[in-house]
Amino acid sequence: MTGNRNTTRRFDPERKQRIINAALDVIVEHGVQGTTHRRVAKAAGVPLGSMSYHFTGMDELLHMAFKQVARTSSSEFVARMARAQDREGAIEAIVDIIAGNIWSTPRTLLLSYELYAFAARRPELAAIMREWMRASREALGRFFDPLTSRALDALVEGMGIHNSVDPCPLERHAIEDIVRRICRQ
Repeated sequence: MTGNRNTTRRFDPERKQRIINAALDVIVEHGVQGTTHRRVAKAAGVPLGSMSYHFTGMDELLHMAFKQVARTSSSEFVARMARAQDREGAIEAIVDIIAGNIWSTPRTLLLSYELYAFAARRPELAAIMREWMRASREALGRFFDPLTSRALDALVEGMGIHNSVDPCPLERHAIEDIVRRICRQ
């Protein structure tokens, strides 16, 4: 019997990206451990079968989702640093990145926490974090020596994390004071 079905396959070129975006939404809501194919498919508004069509498994989906978070956050950091023309401008950029929550929005911070924890158990994902750090340090390296760049990179992430949970987060002037102390030579 020939397959004369009345079903048509819908062309949906954005489906894979929608699934990745939905995976990030599910991670924010349920954490990595609570992220399932069923939850992601429902959040993306796609049939469950789309999950196995586009991804070999949950690990591949999580890898791509976290890679997107790192790439987006890193590009915003690098773009802000690229506008700096000199060391003083770089200091202002760093303060803007921390005080202005350029990368440390509540959503991005939560996804970063999940990525760090997940990558700690999966070495292949640590490469995403290393690439993110490399890009940040390279952008900082235009104005600062490698050790200072490393300290500033850690400060940006650490201060963002602290300010996200501190009932009295540091104000811009205090952040600038700390950045300037690190940048003294």
